[in-house]
Amino acid sequence: MRIHPAPAAPPAIFDVAAIRALFPALQQQVHGKPLVYLDNAATTQKPQAVIDALVSYYAHDNANVHRGVHALSERATAAFESARKTVQRFVNARSDREIVFTRNATESINLVARAWGDWQLNAGDEVLITAMEHHSNIVPWQMACARTGAILRVAPIDDYGDVVMDEFARMLTPKTRMLAVTHMSNALGTINPVGDMVKMARSVGATVLIDGSQAAYHQAVDVQALDPDFYVFTGHKVYGPTGIGVLYGRESVLQAMPPFLGGGDMISSVTFEKSEWNELPYKFEAGTPNIADAIALGAALDFVQSIGFDAIGAHESAVLAYATAQLSAVPGLKIIGTAKHKASVVSFVIDDIHPHDIGTIVDREGVAIRTGHHCAQPVMDRYGIPATARASLAMYNTTDDVDALVGALARVRQLLG
Repeated sequence: MRIHPAPAAPPAIFDVAAIRALFPALQQQVHGKPLVYLDNAATTQKPQAVIDALVSYYAHDNANVHRGVHALSERATAAFESARKTVQRFVNARSDREIVFTRNATESINLVARAWGDWQLNAGDEVLITAMEHHSNIVPWQMACARTGAILRVAPIDDYGDVVMDEFARMLTPKTRMLAVTHMSNALGTINPVGDMVKMARSVGATVLIDGSQAAYHQAVDVQALDPDFYVFTGHKVYGPTGIGVLYGRESVLQAMPPFLGGGDMISSVTFEKSEWNELPYKFEAGTPNIADAIALGAALDFVQSIGFDAIGAHESAVLAYATAQLSAVPGLKIIGTAKHKASVVSFVIDDIHPHDIGTIVDREGVAIRTGHHCAQPVMDRYGIPATARASLAMYNTTDDVDALVGALARVRQLLG
């Protein structure tokens, strides 16, 4: 197993104690002990600024958007569209016309699989994914292939959790119509070389979707530099609320695609004979959108950018290195996923102790981790295990949190041997 040296200490301006104070949920006790929250790959906690944005909308500006001429509707519309521009800046899109609000990354991928896939895929075409994908980037493509006769192909991963790039390159052919790949694995922490992958896909004429659900809260995303056709992420993992997601789509591709859902606001005119579609991005936003959570997502992205990814990344890398070293010293513990380039996820097993038992016991010690297959069952199959325990870090985690987890695992050993 690879053990990576600790990186340089985070900048002095990164005050983790001050940051933790901005998250109300972190101030509580669980089972009589201070909460140690290490389940951030599932969802992050929310800063007060995000909570305030939600409350402010419902308390002062609650109205539908794009339709009313009264003051509340105009304020709601302005805040909603301001959030879209915040997302545009966050991913460095060329235009806010390229930013579509959805419920989550899963819906974003399904939108592409339906609106793009049903339009572009034919029998014998190929969709290429990797063996580390989340179910959300597997099942929609399986369904698209079943509808169209296309073939789903899977690039393998090695024992460390890296994509086998020689095999990946071999599997990219002129038959590949879509490359759909995770930026960062939720189960392994692997950061894929998506920039290189996009260039390789372009050489065979493939369209590219990147699932950025995990990466977007750990590192800066620049869609102009990466150059995918689609990039998706979800709000609740980037310190925003649940129920809001983002689809970035290259404007020329979105413009050519048919709508995904029909209804109000996605049309420019309707008669009983035919309907005509609204301009981008509204063509893909049928019905009343999730106004409050879009506004709160804007607040979350502003919060993250006020701290800065350089500082966040340095801090998280230092804590990850510490966690990797400390957990590796736990008797019987094996880390699953030791890619050279990875971010704040440590998945592990301990001898023959079931991960669910590990999770239950450490919870009684006030430590929240994830156990199970993490919606990545093929990853578990690759390593011949049913599940892992997973500790995942965010900007507010500390080495003290890691020590609390290690102490809780000692309790697991005491009880289960």
